[in-house]
Amino acid sequence: MSNVRNIHFEAVGSYLRPAELKEARAKFADGKISATDLRAVEDRLITEVISQQKAHRLPYITDGEFRRSYWHLDFMWGFNGVEHIELEHGYQFHGEETTKGSIQLTGKITGENHPFIKDFLFVKQFEELDANGEYIFEAKQTVPAPAQFLAELFRGKNAENTRKFYPNTTQLIEDIAQAYRTFFQEIYAAGCRTVQLDDCTWGMIVDSDYWKAKVGTGFTLEQEALQYLKVNNLAIEGKPEGLTINTHVCRGNYHSCYATKGAYDAVAPYLFAHEDVDTFYLEYDDERSGGFEPLKYVADGKKVVLGLVTSKSPVLEDKATVIARIREAARYIPLDRLSLSPQCGFASCEIGNKLTDAEQWAKIDLVSEISEEVWG
Repeated sequence: MSNVRNIHFEAVGSYLRPAELKEARAKFADGKISATDLRAVEDRLITEVISQQKAHRLPYITDGEFRRSYWHLDFMWGFNGVEHIELEHGYQFHGEETTKGSIQLTGKITGENHPFIKDFLFVKQFEELDANGEYIFEAKQTVPAPAQFLAELFRGKNAENTRKFYPNTTQLIEDIAQAYRTFFQEIYAAGCRTVQLDDCTWGMIVDSDYWKAKVGTGFTLEQEALQYLKVNNLAIEGKPEGLTINTHVCRGNYHSCYATKGAYDAVAPYLFAHEDVDTFYLEYDDERSGGFEPLKYVADGKKVVLGLVTSKSPVLEDKATVIARIREAARYIPLDRLSLSPQCGFASCEIGNKLTDAEQWAKIDLVSEISEEVWG
């Protein structure tokens, strides 16, 4: 087992975009620079953010999601049978509406030759091994969960287009799962050993406002939970031996705003007990996530990364308070199966959260320091 998996502090994976990167992407969108020019800027700035991750002793390195507009949509656009569209409205967060990107089907969904494989290979060259061949720094690939892809296909008016190609939901779920299985096989062949599935669907279905909008539709939380569990597990089924698949459960992260609120209690018997992932990264940075008691449902042997430090604010948390919360969580799951991280990335979309680069790394350092005090 690689030694990075015995370290008890992590980060979700996205980092604030440098101004130079935002400018280059805007110029590319306006046709002022070529794709080659843009990639050269991305390569250089990704190299720099990886150096920063190493300097702050993070065990997993990522490209910071610097090649993406969104944490999720860019990956979905990389599947065959999917195209980029713009909707009339973005996602409605508490305090702000996001940009308006989405997806639309042009045919059956397949997963071969995904462009993220090339992106991963760039990060992989920066991995470091010790004398025993174990990772000092391991490249991690973050992608949206299959459930998130399924949900996007039924977002607003997308449903009508989706039904043109998939009148049968069962067949749609099977094709989504197969596309992900293809991606997992190909990225494993490229040398990836850890994939993180980012997933807002569980935070969505525990939100009271979500259910107000569903009144009269006949949907139940159990139906939704079982459907999301089915597509995620079907995608993970038969994964390459040696590939670790984890999940990050999110409640939305856009310009320091959130999308949903609600405790884990209602979904814990489905998600924590039955999703076939190795580790759950869980938001716990404020009261929106409820208490720790649902952690009792986490299946034996699986790990939990507690997102107790917020990426939404530059204010540094009190160490003693965070440590006390870790001890409280350890009442429901053994301490050696717990770790610490920020609750989400620092820039789930290009706009990023409302803090500076220095404040971002101060948060990472705080997580590291607390981890050392608790786990040694």
